[in-house]
Amino acid sequence: MSKRCLVPLVFGVASLAAVPGLAQELPPPSLAPAEAGVAKEDDDASKVPLDEIRRYVSVYNAVKQAYVEPVNDQKLMHSAIRGLLFDLDPHSVYLDKSDAENFEEQSRGAYDGIGVELLRQPDGSLRVIAPIDDTPAARAGIKAGDVITAIDGKPFKADEGDSSGPLRGVAGTKVKLTIVREGRNKPFDVTVQRETIRIASVRSRMLEPGYGYMRISAFQADTASDFESQIDKLKAQAGGKLRGLVIDLRSNPGGLLTAAVQIADDLLESGKIVSTRGRIAISDAEFGATPGDRIEGAPLVVLVDAGSASASEVLAGALRDNGRARIVGSRTFGKGSVQTVLPLDNGDSVKLTTARYYTPSGKSIQALGIVPDVVLQPGKEEGERIRSLSEASLPGHLHGDGEDQPGDNAGDVLEGDGPITAALAELKKPPVASTAQPETKR
Repeated sequence: MSKRCLVPLVFGVASLAAVPGLAQELPPPSLAPAEAGVAKEDDDASKVPLDEIRRYVSVYNAVKQAYVEPVNDQKLMHSAIRGLLFDLDPHSVYLDKSDAENFEEQSRGAYDGIGVELLRQPDGSLRVIAPIDDTPAARAGIKAGDVITAIDGKPFKADEGDSSGPLRGVAGTKVKLTIVREGRNKPFDVTVQRETIRIASVRSRMLEPGYGYMRISAFQADTASDFESQIDKLKAQAGGKLRGLVIDLRSNPGGLLTAAVQIADDLLESGKIVSTRGRIAISDAEFGATPGDRIEGAPLVVLVDAGSASASEVLAGALRDNGRARIVGSRTFGKGSVQTVLPLDNGDSVKLTTARYYTPSGKSIQALGIVPDVVLQPGKEEGERIRSLSEASLPGHLHGDGEDQPGDNAGDVLEGDGPITAALAELKKPPVASTAQPETKR
């Protein structure tokens, strides 16, 4: 029987469609501040600023009356609502009803599109956090760090909201992407055929007798149960007990926090897993492990890179802080914030950043990421080197506690089988005390 955390899993089944990260469902925003546990000063600050409302109405009327072309009320109001969220941080966004439905659909792991996790930038362009394994985007050669500047020849506008919408469409249809890639002098076009994306988020195999490998490409509703099934399969292949396990989280953009928490619980006997803290009490939560390690204390190595974000960082941080795993690879993305999906009466939704999450040691990795115990560099055979992919590089990102520390806060995207070989070598080493500085291997 699988374990379940004793702490209530308050996070819902929403998953980020256009950006990587964690999502939680809260009551509708009509919740009164006092009922939500907001401090008195926050209650005072939440009062409607009448002078600002009057100023907004004056501008609204001026546009309606004097703009060179007629503008309907719906368009103006949509622009105003998006403007409320636009300057907050890169992960807060307004979702129209259709976008909200696509958002929910992707959390179930089946949708029509190209299979890529994206982040909208201030100019409207889309930065690729990671192509999802075995999808049209991955097969077309789209890479983490690519920036999509136009779809079917149409460039983006800064204020158009969820600009990833045109990537979705009927399976079998094609879409042309204009891409800017670091190391390439000019933008180039890639044509991708949409498919019905059914993501197998967990795959496994034996690397050597007794040593297993688990690839987790995203955290979805069924990821934890699939992980448990694959663990049982590996143990059977190993004769009943594993000698060690490599968990590969490279270019895993995150997803459901509950899935990451459950997998951490499957590998821990005790200890904290993650906590979240925000301005209102309902945003505060703590997740802890229950007794029972499904691989019975066998050594663990977690493989990460610059495309490992959000829920991936939660899992890696939980296993390392509890002394359960050694982290190998490159500095992770550094997304340490939680997004809340607030449904509105008209079917639209607001995805709002409401909390930060903290590893068991109490550290926030926002805009810093997780620095591996053993740092790997991209191999020469990987060709173009993709660097500077991090939360800290995003305009308007939430400031992180450690982002001003000396050092390079951007990691590398690590591709190919070389990092797996390096992770297996670390797995076979006897346990050692942590060092002050990470090792570096090429």
